[in-house]
Amino acid sequence: MPELPEVETTRRGIQDHVRGQKIEQVILRETRLRWPISAEVPNLKGRHIREVSRRGKYLLMRLDQGHLIWHLGMSGSMRILPIGSAAENHEHVEFQLGNGQALKFRDPRRFGALLYCHEDPLQHRLLRQLGPEPLGEEFDADYLYDCCRKRNAAIKTILMNSHIVVGVGNIYASEALFLAGIRPARAARRISKPRLGKLVNAVRDTLSAAIEHGGTTLQDFTQADGKPGYFRHELQVYGNKGACKVCGQPVKHLMQAQRSSYYCPECQS
Repeated sequence: MPELPEVETTRRGIQDHVRGQKIEQVILRETRLRWPISAEVPNLKGRHIREVSRRGKYLLMRLDQGHLIWHLGMSGSMRILPIGSAAENHEHVEFQLGNGQALKFRDPRRFGALLYCHEDPLQHRLLRQLGPEPLGEEFDADYLYDCCRKRNAAIKTILMNSHIVVGVGNIYASEALFLAGIRPARAARRISKPRLGKLVNAVRDTLSAAIEHGGTTLQDFTQADGKPGYFRHELQVYGNKGACKVCGQPVKHLMQAQRSSYYCPECQS
């Protein structure tokens, strides 16, 4: 599913097209997403989009009145196209803007979301208990050590816990652990602070590189211009069923919490 780099890529792709624009028309072709689209959304005609930001895997649109909370779900994507462009299959939402462009939301599996809130979206029930941003200053070695030192859970599970740190996701957790030389199943409390500091840097480096490459396309994700993300060509272990690109040893695969994990038994300990 789209993870933090894909959501950030989407934000960067749409913000210059929608920021400051008046919503001229709202077209809803399907309202039954993960949760029903908020009842206020059809009445947004005439509102202006002031800013587009991100919190974890959520896209936030600040309007001149209220806020929109978007989630791409498992297969969602946004595109900017001229008004009048033919609707694609599974294109559920279209915002026609004053600049002659349309923001279109497509979600084949319908696990995405579009919600409206009047108050601070960061206090919404979906966002208020999220952990720090992995690219922010709060996520550092001291913080991660405090989170890990009494936990028997596998370190990959810790990285994917949105109450501890947001947006890392399965692909990027596997890649960051490889870069840090830590096996995904290692108990969090058994990892020293220096190694956790290395992991923090690996998470930052992995996510930053993925954003620069436009995210990772494994199934459905495309950028706002319709192009796929290219970070999949940079993946070291995730999905690798052959040899480690560093040492040549066979890459191992295991299931953790019903998610695939890949690691090199030689490079990671």
